[in-house]
Amino acid sequence: MMQTDVKMGTVGAAASASIYGDRTRIKAIAMTFTASAGALTITDGNGGPTLFSFTPAAAAGSLYMLLPGEGILAQTGVYATTGTGTTATVFYG
Repeated sequence: MMQTDVKMGTVGAAASASIYGDRTRIKAIAMTFTASAGALTITDGNGGPTLFSFTPAAAAGSLYMLLPGEGILAQTGVYATTGTGTTATVFYG
């Protein structure tokens, strides 16, 4: 099995950011959110198909998701958008 380095990118609250601009796999996601937080959406590049979406419950907290297998394949890059009160770190490789 081929191994790759795992890297990370962060997106702040109520923001959008390119996490990585080429083919990669999303390995894990860490989030923090407030009681009135908005969703986290990860797409395959800016404006591409949605690869992952999560809306937190109406309670403040944090969440770490280790994705099974080889993770989620992003063909053209990883682009993340957060709602108000949500921050996220995306681990990829």
